[in-house]
Amino acid sequence: MNVAETTRTFLGFFQDRGHQVIAGGSLVPPGDGPVLFTAAGMHPLTPYLDGGPPHPQGRRLTGLQRCLRTTDLGEVGDERHLTVFQMLGSWSLGDYGGPQSLRWGFELITEILGTKRDRLYATVFGGDGQLGPDLAAQRTWDELGVPVELTTDDNWWSNGPTGPCGPDSELFAWTGDGPPQGRPTTDERWMELWNHVTMRFRRHGDGRLEPLPRPNVDTGMGLERLLMITQGVPSVFGTDVFRPWMTALPALWQPDDLSLRLIADHLRASIVIIGDGVRPSSTGRGYVLRRLLRRVLTMLWRTDRSRTLGELPAGLLEHTLAQFGQDGDPELIRGILGDEERRFAELMTRGHKVLARFGRGWQPTSQDLSYLHQTHGLPPDLVTELLGEPGETRSRVLGR
Repeated sequence: MNVAETTRTFLGFFQDRGHQVIAGGSLVPPGDGPVLFTAAGMHPLTPYLDGGPPHPQGRRLTGLQRCLRTTDLGEVGDERHLTVFQMLGSWSLGDYGGPQSLRWGFELITEILGTKRDRLYATVFGGDGQLGPDLAAQRTWDELGVPVELTTDDNWWSNGPTGPCGPDSELFAWTGDGPPQGRPTTDERWMELWNHVTMRFRRHGDGRLEPLPRPNVDTGMGLERLLMITQGVPSVFGTDVFRPWMTALPALWQPDDLSLRLIADHLRASIVIIGDGVRPSSTGRGYVLRRLLRRVLTMLWRTDRSRTLGELPAGLLEHTLAQFGQDGDPELIRGILGDEERRFAELMTRGHKVLARFGRGWQPTSQDLSYLHQTHGLPPDLVTELLGEPGETRSRVLGR
């Protein structure tokens, strides 16, 4: 199944079991809270999961939410991590419990989507100094014939040092060649696919756990990871979601494999971020967007300073906006990309001239980096990048 069919199948499965489909929200959370971006499908539902008023659509919900995680930026480019992705989810707001969620999840993955049960592994909370193991989850997986590994911190979910929390059970899928081996904690070819959280407690400032009067179940599964499994490809970049990108970019710029993945991820993420109203800036959300675009430009200009984001086919912008359900104007986004590219080109030219004063082999201290940033507007990561360039690259960037 392609991405549209897979999404409809997931949502339809839960609709048939009494869930109402909720609309996906923006990457930008409402209000002035400390969270820069929506990082999980449950974030828009936090007031209802935290014992607030009843949700207007009922106690059983399902949906697709676009998400961004800056914590994964260092891992983007491997087979499974993305900056911006879509999260499929299902929720029980004081209705059914964790075992029912696990059974439905197993049914959907195996009987509907066709994943073989011998390519699945589950992890379950094994207990700590306060609570014993999650026996209900363990028994459920045993009855379903899925092997279980018990962990502690990896299978305890919390939204912070205080507030709602509880044990979770994660379903892993085998992504390696040949028969499955090892366990999720011993072999990284087991990929985390679907997380089922049972919010049963509220943690207080003194560490005490208080049972919630209305336990909830929150599940989340990355759509691109699910497609990786159901479409039988070794990477999220091999799914049909990325096919337009992986076809167009090699013909346009001939990047190596790692650069191709990073460029596709960062540009796709930038389009979605701009589509939700964020603009490049030196702080907050705008700085995340700026960093993504500058990383792309740095990779493009390493070998050819004439490359420009203006060469991006319009179809890539339109495809990405449609995939994430956004109504953004492709030409407006193209204009923002062009403006940021010009700013970065000017900054790089100025940066090379400033750094040339220090001579070859100069290694800046933290005080030097602070001075360059405050006086010349050169961020530390850009200084590091410029100092790491070979001489011929610096000459190309300066147009010599």
